[in-house]
Amino acid sequence: MSTAEFEETATATLDAELGQRSPDAKIEMESRELSVWFGSRKVLEGVSIKFPSNSVTALIGPSGCGKSTYIRTLNRLHELIPGAALAGEVLYEGEDIYAPEIDPVSIRLKIGMVFQKPNPFPSMTIRGNVLSGLKLSGMKRPNHDDIVEETLTAAGLWKEVKDRLDHAAGELSGGQAQRLVIARALAVQPRVLLMDEPCSALDPASTLKVEDTIAELSKSMTIIIVTHNMQQAVRVSDTTAFFLAAENEPGHVVEQGPTTEIFSNPQDERTLDYVNGRFG
Repeated sequence: MSTAEFEETATATLDAELGQRSPDAKIEMESRELSVWFGSRKVLEGVSIKFPSNSVTALIGPSGCGKSTYIRTLNRLHELIPGAALAGEVLYEGEDIYAPEIDPVSIRLKIGMVFQKPNPFPSMTIRGNVLSGLKLSGMKRPNHDDIVEETLTAAGLWKEVKDRLDHAAGELSGGQAQRLVIARALAVQPRVLLMDEPCSALDPASTLKVEDTIAELSKSMTIIIVTHNMQQAVRVSDTTAFFLAAENEPGHVVEQGPTTEIFSNPQDERTLDYVNGRFG
């Protein structure tokens, strides 16, 4: 499949899904005036974004503007970095996830994460990988066979691996491994799924399958995705936030709104220049 054919097929596949969602959906998560430091270096300043339920939000912007840092604040992974600090609020269902009484482990069960590089346990079986999140978290869920089938189906992988669940995950292709990681995250039943450039290392065909998975999952959960691929942001997201950082200045959000408006009629000239490839 050529790149042009891939773009056309992907857009046609997802347009119907993305065009039907209500802009008035309930807000599942939001950050309010969020600022982030690593030691004395401030890397993000005053980031306020709302994430509607059952939708996809794309975070775009040049490298080094704080997108990956920001997405890690949304399930408290940021605080695992030595010297990291934060001001402002991150609200999940109206409650600040950084409040002293909130257990970070429980937050990470509700707000899952898929990283840029697929990271299944290669020597563990496909089935074992899916169930590993349950074991590591201590979550008790019965009917493991049903969980494996349901999550692999939701991740768009069941038909490809149903006859080799006891094979090592290291046998999977990159795209299959990324969808396995998504299935592993789904096994603990999160309400929000964070994805940090999940397709950056994948070929076009695998990218299309992951994007199909994102579209299907967003019918029942909230997805927040960091991407450097402008075409992907258009294909998969309902809303978009554009991050930017000046030299020696912290990153911030220049503009945010419905994806169609950000890409067709942005209000800030810097947004227009970025989405049209003039920098970044």
